[in-house]
Amino acid sequence: MSATRIILDVDTGIDDALALLYAVKSDDIQLEGVTTVFGNVSVEQATVNTLQVLELAGAPASVPVVKGADRPLVRKWEGPVVHIHGDNGLGGFRLPPPSRQAAEGRAAEYLVRKINELGRDLTLVFVGRLTNLAHALAIDPSIAGKVNRLVLMGGALRAPGNVTPTAEANIWGDPEAAHRVFESGMPITMVGLDVTMQTVMKEEHVALVKRKAGTAGERTAEFIEQILAYYFSAYEKQNGFYGSPLHDLLAVAVAGDPTLVGTEELAVKIETKGELSSGATIGDLRGKPDYAVNASVCVSVDSERFLSRFIDVLASGAPSAQ
Repeated sequence: MSATRIILDVDTGIDDALALLYAVKSDDIQLEGVTTVFGNVSVEQATVNTLQVLELAGAPASVPVVKGADRPLVRKWEGPVVHIHGDNGLGGFRLPPPSRQAAEGRAAEYLVRKINELGRDLTLVFVGRLTNLAHALAIDPSIAGKVNRLVLMGGALRAPGNVTPTAEANIWGDPEAAHRVFESGMPITMVGLDVTMQTVMKEEHVALVKRKAGTAGERTAEFIEQILAYYFSAYEKQNGFYGSPLHDLLAVAVAGDPTLVGTEELAVKIETKGELSSGATIGDLRGKPDYAVNASVCVSVDSERFLSRFIDVLASGAPSAQ
């Protein structure tokens, strides 16, 4: 099968960095471009981090990085998530300054242009807030029916939220943007906490990456080990276990191999007004037959196969041909 051509939208913290490495190195993904957004860090920091990680991964210079939104559609941004991702979004790991700059223009305009150019040959993978895509839809609503699919990391169907009891961080961070996207008619695969919380990376997995990477992949393996040490410690303080779910990376992997997950076709609504439930993704809408199905929601995952694939790809010393 040919590789899935994707644009990846990131707010590059630790799990986004792993997703970028995977997107560059996996032979079932062809990375067309990257857009950045506020979230784990500021959009400025996310852009620098993205350029640095792509360079570490050996990504072709032809893969553009385009800076996007610096705040939600209508709400105030709550600021970076330092206690999870560190002061620079990479757990304090200092990569060399990037040798190139972000491309000119705005992410929303870039998305509109590329979707109109590539149409159903293009899959969008969003692993942060959906703000850039909401802006793109405001510019050209017709793109919803042109793109192959949107695979997003976000939401929680039956699992509890990770910011509030009902809301996952990416949807909670800009629920109005998520509402606009889910109501747009765009084909959506929702890779939420129901499945990402089942894909937990532990110390033994990191050791396996280091062992398989050997000398050729030593630099990347060192980066992975150190950023995950920070991430693991943060998760231990917050959730009581030393390890971390591979939230963003699972979404990228699913874009390349949809057989990793089982899905349910549901009508998903985004709560934007509830004082206690803002950002909730509500998919159990029985009794509301007028609500049309708008998302394939991931409800199961082959965690063992995914983790094995992830380790093999990230341990590879050189990026796949693009």
